[in-house]
Amino acid sequence: MDQTDQQTTQQESWWRRQLPPSPLARSLSVQSILFAVGEGTFITGSAVFFTQIVGLSAAQVGIGLTVAGIVSFFFAVPAGKLADRVGTKRIWAISALGTSLLYFVWPLLHGFAAYLVMMVVLEVVSQAGWSGRGAYTIDIFTKEERVQSQAFMRAALNIGFTFGALIGGLALATDSDAVVRAVPILTGAILLANTYWITRLPDPPAREPVATEEAVVKPAALKNRAFLALMTGDGVLGTNQVLLNIVIPLWLVEETDAPRVLLAWLFGTNTVMAVLLQVAAARGVDSVARSLRASYISAGFFVLSCAIVLVTHDTIGWLTIALVWLGHVTVTGAELFQSAGHWGFMSELTDADQRAEYQGAAHIGGTLGSVWAPALFTWLAMEHGSLGWITIASICIVATFTMGPSSRAAERYLARHGSAT
Repeated sequence: MDQTDQQTTQQESWWRRQLPPSPLARSLSVQSILFAVGEGTFITGSAVFFTQIVGLSAAQVGIGLTVAGIVSFFFAVPAGKLADRVGTKRIWAISALGTSLLYFVWPLLHGFAAYLVMMVVLEVVSQAGWSGRGAYTIDIFTKEERVQSQAFMRAALNIGFTFGALIGGLALATDSDAVVRAVPILTGAILLANTYWITRLPDPPAREPVATEEAVVKPAALKNRAFLALMTGDGVLGTNQVLLNIVIPLWLVEETDAPRVLLAWLFGTNTVMAVLLQVAAARGVDSVARSLRASYISAGFFVLSCAIVLVTHDTIGWLTIALVWLGHVTVTGAELFQSAGHWGFMSELTDADQRAEYQGAAHIGGTLGSVWAPALFTWLAMEHGSLGWITIASICIVATFTMGPSSRAAERYLARHGSAT
């Protein structure tokens, strides 16, 4: 084989590695793209839609999001229990259908009361779907395939959200209220297609019947305190999104001499990295120990990002631009490895008979670990400068140190009370 043929073969091999490894993983990746295109289309223009069409103030939009988030927090475990009882794929499909139909209602609504009711209902319906989806994607794959397949699906989500943002941006560019009013209709139509795609997916394997009456009664997922502690620590690691989307952009604008147009390059870099590198970051994460290792790598990138960004207050010109960009690259690394570790923990440490309920418990733990971060991290960085960034990094380090003991305790708990598959 000559050098040209070898290069062609290597290129083809590289492209094959970028594609999901099985037909099922490809189907779920297509579903992820459909969902993200629909949601991304609406999210991009949602601020304009809520203020110009629904007639809300910015404060009212924020209140609605907060109330919906609180409802989601308390509904997470009941939604998971419902999914375990009804069937994970079935509740996911029902939720997808309900969500798509609710988007068709958006153009008919006006005022804060209608908006608040819609946001709460939409959040409740969506939460049930996410619990079902999360459990389904664990049950449907073998242990060896789970994390890698999740990585491909995450990359597909990023592709879909990018296209959705493009569609939403084009709608906003028309500067037409009629076009903006039609955006949720388009979202609803795309999400109807997403619903159909979900119904065409294979059913998950039937769960094994329990052998004794004693085995029927299992502790609720919330009683697994070690798992909750692990997910809380993982939630702290997940605050890399707060740095990515809030703190670093604010720091760039308020505390550095970097041009604001750099923000577009930062988010573009994040998207490209998430699409191209998520699968590589998740490769080999097939045990609790390797999930923990991925979490440690994530924490290392998180701390490194803080260390890089904090010095940009005193740099100038191209050095500032390069360092802020590098800080964004490293915090994206934290995102990629935190996601991989999270999928590994969910695969290895959730009860096979309560998979969706554990999805809800993970949501509660993740919320406890991250809900305070936007306000605290912004205050620390913007008001206290270098000391604030050091404190943010220290919070991440302390949380990560708790994850080793809590993951091992969660393993012991599952061995005593659960069924792992």
